[in-house]
Amino acid sequence: MRDAYAPHKNLTDPARPAAELWRLALGVAILVACYYALGFTYFNLLGKLVGPGDWPAFAREISQGSTPRGMIALLGSFGVIVIALALVLHTLHRRGLFTLIGPVRRAASDFFRTAVALSALGFLLWLLPEPDAMSATPNLSMLRWLALLPMTLPLLFLQISAEELAFRGYLQSQLAARLPHPAVWLVVPSVLFGMLHYDPATQGDNAPWFVLVGALFGLAAADLTARSGTLGPALALHFVINFNAILIAAPQGTLNGLALGHYPFALDETAALAAWLPYDLLALLCSWLTARLALAR
Repeated sequence: MRDAYAPHKNLTDPARPAAELWRLALGVAILVACYYALGFTYFNLLGKLVGPGDWPAFAREISQGSTPRGMIALLGSFGVIVIALALVLHTLHRRGLFTLIGPVRRAASDFFRTAVALSALGFLLWLLPEPDAMSATPNLSMLRWLALLPMTLPLLFLQISAEELAFRGYLQSQLAARLPHPAVWLVVPSVLFGMLHYDPATQGDNAPWFVLVGALFGLAAADLTARSGTLGPALALHFVINFNAILIAAPQGTLNGLALGHYPFALDETAALAAWLPYDLLALLCSWLTARLALAR
């Protein structure tokens, strides 16, 4: 295991000069505070752009992700995480944002190799028959979806990059530099990432299952990051999964504003989740194994 994770030093070595746990704890606290402060500014600016009369409706669209403009605003808000993270890295750890990615050219190569392999897997999964309960119905017209794509793809990449930089880049590398046992730096960021997806207001009784799926995704992304020594494979895995979940088919009424289609169920429907969850977990397992194979070539 340790030999398999030897490339992880590309990310942990820049973290070692300032790897004290108090720095990490303070960094997380500052990151959260800056996220809320910058987010407040971001949404206030949006409110001024749309006007006070339109803002309540627009705010609901953002919180639910139920319209194209709501989803675009929501995805754009993840930029504040990147800004806050760059500030924390510079002031507390004396390292740059790109040190969270690893060697850039290698990271780009890992990203594209993994993305191509996962896209091929996605095509194969698309050919398989699916239960009626998981059959998507049209949401956006193809023409409108394609017209929005030049804007939505960069914003989707911004969203997944912000999360990967924060969890697999920052938390994982700083923990691994101080506490080298994989059980710590694989599990802790993954559990926190899973908890980030806890939303009982939207998910109802299904909320703990979304935490589990998020944590398992975090473990898969953390493993790929450590094996490759770059953030490239985790970015590719996250991008392909979110592309399918946000731009191809999304549950009804939640984060479906940019989706080509939507499933005939909402996130809080327990019967639908019983059919959907095993498929989702198997798809995640297959995606992780496919990424491992792509990196081994």
